[in-house]
Amino acid sequence: MALCVLAAIFGDLLPLPKWDDYDFENLAAPVFTPGHILGTDYDGYDVLSGIIHGARTSLGIAVTAVLLGALIGGALGIIAAYRRGWVDSVLSMYFNVSLAIPTIVLTLVLVAVFSSADIENPSGSLPRELILIVSLTFVVIPVLGRIARASALTWTGRDFVLVAESIGMKRRSILLTHIVPNVLPSLMSIGFLAAGVVIVVEGGLAILGVGTNPGASWGSMLAKNRGELSIIPHTTLIPAAVIALTVMALNYFGDYVRLRIDDRESRI
Repeated sequence: MALCVLAAIFGDLLPLPKWDDYDFENLAAPVFTPGHILGTDYDGYDVLSGIIHGARTSLGIAVTAVLLGALIGGALGIIAAYRRGWVDSVLSMYFNVSLAIPTIVLTLVLVAVFSSADIENPSGSLPRELILIVSLTFVVIPVLGRIARASALTWTGRDFVLVAESIGMKRRSILLTHIVPNVLPSLMSIGFLAAGVVIVVEGGLAILGVGTNPGASWGSMLAKNRGELSIIPHTTLIPAAVIALTVMALNYFGDYVRLRIDDRESRI
């Protein structure tokens, strides 16, 4: 995971060819070819450069979507838990209805909505990465919103919250001082898992033809080279392995944070 983050940040400093520069003399080169340590695809694009650039795109989309989803969904969930009444009912219904729709289907619909309908002027549409971020953010919001609501409900009835209300502390102060800091660890734990899901969904969208530009992300590398699996398998297996290892690392961090939360709450 650390290697992926470092590659995404400092990848341009490495002495490697650009991810979209093709080498006609090394088409479909195998692994450990001089100048192409992970080989090239059938267009001559360097696989290692693609992995490094894909880390920037895939992780950037995942982190941005999860952060925005945590900000919006967390706020909605905390408000629902603290206000109760019709506010809680409406927001809970929104969370439940959104979660009832399969993730990939909901994302496809949102991508279609946010994409330009003007076929004759495709340049007028939003950048594909921005469309994916917005669409995936809408998918993440109900997940993190429901987690935030459940976590906030466990804290709103605590003695220190009741004491703060009894002495006349303003609701905003109670939320910012006593509830939000205690809900954030739970959101962080699920946020790691959500980032892994977003990376997988982005790969699925690329295979369905609605992802980023070919080769620009790990998922689009899979989509671009999946037809050549029997001929040059490394161009598909390497991005697949990177996605799998990254998702496993994110799940591990999520479990680690959850265990720390359990220890913390047992002492409160």
